[in-house]
Amino acid sequence: MSHRIHPLVAALALAFSGVVFAQANPQVMDTVRVTGQRETPLPNTTAAMNAVEVAGQRAYVSDTAQLLRDVPGVSMYGAGGVSSLPAIHGLADDRLRIIVDGMDFIASCPNHMNPPLSYLNPNSVSKLKVYAGITPVSVGGDSIGGTIIADTLAPEFAAPGQGVMAKGEIGGYYRSNNKAVGVNASASVATENFNVTYTGGLAKADNYTAGGDFKNFDATGRPGHTLPRDEVGSSAYETRTHTLGFALKGGNHLVEAKIGYQEVPEQLYPNQRMDMLDNTQKRFNLRYLGQFDWGSLEARAYQEKVDHYMDFGADKQFQYGTAPGMPMYTRSRTNGANLKADINLGEQDLLRIGGLWQSYKLDDWWPPSGTGGMAPYEFLNINNGERDRLAIFGEWEKQLTPQLRSLLGVRYEHVTTSTGLVHGYNQSSYPMTGGISMMNQTNDAANFNRNADRNSADNNFDMTALAQYKVDATQDIEIGFARKVRSPNLYERYTWSTANMMTIMNNFVGDGNGYVGNSNLKPEKAHTLSATLDLHSADRRFEFKATPYFTLVSDYIDAVRCTTAGMDGCPAPAASPNTANNRFVRLQYANQSARLYGIDLSGRMPLANTAVGDFGFKGLLNYTKGENRDTGDGLYNIMPLNAKMAISHKIGGWDSMIELALVKGKDDVSEARNEIKTSGYGLTNLRTSYTWKQVRLDLGVENLFDKMYYLPQGGAYTGQGTTMGVNNIPWGIGVPGMGRSLYTGVNVKF
Repeated sequence: MSHRIHPLVAALALAFSGVVFAQANPQVMDTVRVTGQRETPLPNTTAAMNAVEVAGQRAYVSDTAQLLRDVPGVSMYGAGGVSSLPAIHGLADDRLRIIVDGMDFIASCPNHMNPPLSYLNPNSVSKLKVYAGITPVSVGGDSIGGTIIADTLAPEFAAPGQGVMAKGEIGGYYRSNNKAVGVNASASVATENFNVTYTGGLAKADNYTAGGDFKNFDATGRPGHTLPRDEVGSSAYETRTHTLGFALKGGNHLVEAKIGYQEVPEQLYPNQRMDMLDNTQKRFNLRYLGQFDWGSLEARAYQEKVDHYMDFGADKQFQYGTAPGMPMYTRSRTNGANLKADINLGEQDLLRIGGLWQSYKLDDWWPPSGTGGMAPYEFLNINNGERDRLAIFGEWEKQLTPQLRSLLGVRYEHVTTSTGLVHGYNQSSYPMTGGISMMNQTNDAANFNRNADRNSADNNFDMTALAQYKVDATQDIEIGFARKVRSPNLYERYTWSTANMMTIMNNFVGDGNGYVGNSNLKPEKAHTLSATLDLHSADRRFEFKATPYFTLVSDYIDAVRCTTAGMDGCPAPAASPNTANNRFVRLQYANQSARLYGIDLSGRMPLANTAVGDFGFKGLLNYTKGENRDTGDGLYNIMPLNAKMAISHKIGGWDSMIELALVKGKDDVSEARNEIKTSGYGLTNLRTSYTWKQVRLDLGVENLFDKMYYLPQGGAYTGQGTTMGVNNIPWGIGVPGMGRSLYTGVNVKF
């Protein structure tokens, strides 16, 4: 692997040396307040990011989830170019509650290609907030790992006597490695009482290249189509996102409506057997916020519609016998309503009460293709699936003494799931008895229709207790305990086929294996103990935080090898033993017991205030250990020990930085899944920006030395070849990270 630096990189690096280095993106930012609402100061571990801080990253960040990559305790589960899945303390995906503009989105795909944050363009984000581990019940529910709250631009109104106020922003960026281009625009017009706001963004990118060759083959399974050995197949994407908002203000009352539309013509996945070749989301969100003598009242109603299509993209084999591809469709409809009241009981007491109703409907079907095993009828993967939630909560925040503040909350959720009868490609009706059939479809469908518990009702109770003690102006201590419960999603409970080809199409963890559902799954129950030591100067120019945590999860939904017969057991493959440790295997979801623990460290300090600018240092370190207590196996996709250090410099309109990211080798893996081990690595990034009046210019280099490395949470490389066959593609190749990439971005406000 060559480390020769391209002349353009050298020139850019020289420019950095003249400007010196920039302010690193803060990991823990000042609290962002919603006008008229009293926000809880707890927990202290909460990280927040406003629009100004988001602007510092959008030139080099592909998707909204990546904006959180410098938050302590947060890592990124690999997925598509704009669909990263955040993980908090080793818990990801549906184990987190992700709320966008007050709406509770759900990934409607057997491979979770459309997670909640993928529906937001980074340029439309005005606020991001992360509750890691200990989450107040008022922002949690049906989750065990934490909560992420994302908001688009809030309405602004003209000052009294100002007349009509108009403002806007337009910008764009380019990244060299994958030839990524993006444009964004926003505009708003407002009077004292009325506001209309538009935000939109378009992005498109080709496949990216790694820092060197990471595979020993070129074929894609398509005649005449090959890929260079350093090119990461199925990593291209194209997306278009639009949001239109209306707001009306009168006195202490606000009514707001937002309409969102996203179209993704293509997003390919290097760690999935399929690709997303069309995804359309339409959403409507209505909100009321009122201020009263006793406190505030917020009500919200929303609807989301998702139409999702998958098949084999350009880098994967398309023709299998007479079958031109394997089309797969998903349609979901979500309706929801939230109600929350903040009641001021006194100067030292605040009571929050509220409730939630959500109805989610899902259909997942695969049309026939060709005349072989995928014909002549459609395959019903999830038929008339439903997942409904009804919740109430109460939360009491009290200032016990001038130094001691507490938060105590309880939450109840009633979660019901159900699905209808199913059948395979070879049947036009719902079988109740089995028999010899293609890929065991008749037997599997009959077993599911006859024996599976297709209706479940869970009564889940959450509790959070937090206490924060201010020792003095420079020391804070916080300790908290939480009990959190999550019910299984529809794919975990109700995917029913045991055939190799079908199981590998139901995989939202990106490990290349096949998965079978388990209708007998119980809700996950997590008990977390966490503490935070916060040392800082009075002006917070110096900060150091240490957050150790410990979580026990009963009925943790892990996976076991398919080695036994019968529904809710799935038979072992006849031709390929399911005990191999060097190939892809079939698994079934199962309740087990898990333990997670670790520590987050973060800090910043000024280094020097000189005639040539202000120098500073920022750093963070994250460690998580995850273990299956039943088997002693490592939990899947845990981020190994990692750290970041940044030297920053600021002078005039220049903000610059040099950043070093270090990741330890990943040796503690999930053996049940044959998870791929990865080596340790270090990356160097250079960034600078210049702000002049209403113009911001960003320049930078990611992975300056073109380091070849594999993503510890990237999953297995399945980005090219005959991906329909379980082991017709090589096993043991991880998804590599991006090689050196130069970027530039410009934004202009008006």
